Amino acid sequence: MKKGSLGALAALAAGLAITPATAELSDGMVKIGVLTDMSGVYSDITGKGSILATRLAVEDCLKAECAGMKIEVVSADHQNKADVASVIARGWIDQQGVDVLADMSNASIQLAIPPLVKEKNRVALFPGGTARLTGDACQPDHIVQWMWDTYVQVAGVANRLTKSGTKWYLVTADYALGHQLEADTKAVVTARQGAFLGSTRHSFPAVDLSSPLIAAQGSGADVIALANAGGDTINGIKTAREFGITGGKQKLVAFFLTVMDVRSVGLATAQGTTVTEGFYWDLDERTRAFSERFKAQNGTVPSAIHAGIYSAVRHYLKAAAAAGSDDAKAVIAKMRELPIQDDVVRNARLREDGRMVHDFYVFEVKKPAASKGEWDFYDLVATIPGDEAFRPLGQSTCPAIRK
Repeated sequence: MKKGSLGALAALAAGLAITPATAELSDGMVKIGVLTDMSGVYSDITGKGSILATRLAVEDCLKAECAGMKIEVVSADHQNKADVASVIARGWIDQQGVDVLADMSNASIQLAIPPLVKEKNRVALFPGGTARLTGDACQPDHIVQWMWDTYVQVAGVANRLTKSGTKWYLVTADYALGHQLEADTKAVVTARQGAFLGSTRHSFPAVDLSSPLIAAQGSGADVIALANAGGDTINGIKTAREFGITGGKQKLVAFFLTVMDVRSVGLATAQGTTVTEGFYWDLDERTRAFSERFKAQNGTVPSAIHAGIYSAVRHYLKAAAAAGSDDAKAVIAKMRELPIQDDVVRNARLREDGRMVHDFYVFEVKKPAASKGEWDFYDLVATIPGDEAFRPLGQSTCPAIRK
C-alpha cells in the first residue's frame, strides 16, 4: 500500500473514533475494522457507504445498550485483492487490537478471511457474498453472513418463477461468482421440475454481451437470467432491451441488481426486470427512516450491503455489551441468543451455521410512469419467509454442523 494511502486511512480512522466511557471489556474497547472497496467496481454499493453504515450502528448502540462503552472504527481499501485484504486485517489485529472485521464484499477476500479470524479468535461480519461462508468454508464461532448469499439470490426468484416445464437459460460471468450462481440455478430449477437449457459464459469483465444474449434469446427459454454483477449486469440489461428481450414473452432476471444499478441504467431500460433483494429502502416506515438518515449524509439511499453492515454491526455491538466481552465465541453465542431487531431486517434470527435468515423479497423494476420519486424503482412482488428463502440447514455442508 502506498505511504500516502496509509496516511489518508489513518486520518479517516482518527475521524471515526468514538470514545465515551470505557466498558468492562478485555482491552477496554471494541475496535471495528471496515475492509471495503473505496475506488473499484463495488465502491458505489460498499465503500464510504459501508463506513457510514458502521458509524450509524455505533451511534445507535451508544445511545442504548452500549452506553458507556468505548468503540473505535478504522477503515481501509482492500482494492479487491485478497492478499492486500489479508495483510491489512492481520496488521489491524496484531498491531491495533481490532476485534471485528466488517464488509469484505468480494468473494476471494471472503474466502481468505475465515482462517485468519479463527487463528486470531476474532469475528468477521459479512453482509453477503458466496454461500460457501456458511458451507464448506464456515467458521460458526467466528464468522456470520448477514444480508444475502449466492444461494438466496437465485432461489428467491427461481422458486417463484419456476413451474413444471419452465425453461431457463443463463448468461454467466466466467469466474467463481458466476459459476456458483449457475450451479445453484440448475439445482433449484430442476428440483422444481423446470428445465435448465444451458448457459453462455462470458469473460469478466465482459466486452460485449451481444452474442450470449442472442444465444439466450434463440434458446426458447421462458426465463433468461444474468448470472453476473456490477457493470456486466448493467450492460446485459441494456443489450437485452436493444434486442427486445425485456418487455417480450421471455422474462429477464438479474440475480444481482441494485438500486444504484437501476439508477445508472434508467427505468426506461431496466423496467420489467425481476430482482431479489434482502433490503429495499421503501419497504416500510422503519426502512424509510433509516434510509433518510443514511441519504442525508451519503447522498444516496443505502444499498442492501450498506443496510446489512448496519444491521450486523448493530447486533454485534448489542451482543458484546450483553456479554461484557469482546471474545469472539462469547459474542457470537450472545448474537444467536438475542433477538435481532432494527430498522433494516424483519423476522430475523442467527442460525448455528452462521447464516442470518430473514424475510427476503422479490421485486419488479417499475415503468418510468409509475415512479413517484428519484429512488422509487421497485414494485414488491412477493415476501419470502427466511426459512423458505435461504438454503435449509439440513442441506448445509458446514463441517461443524455436519458433525
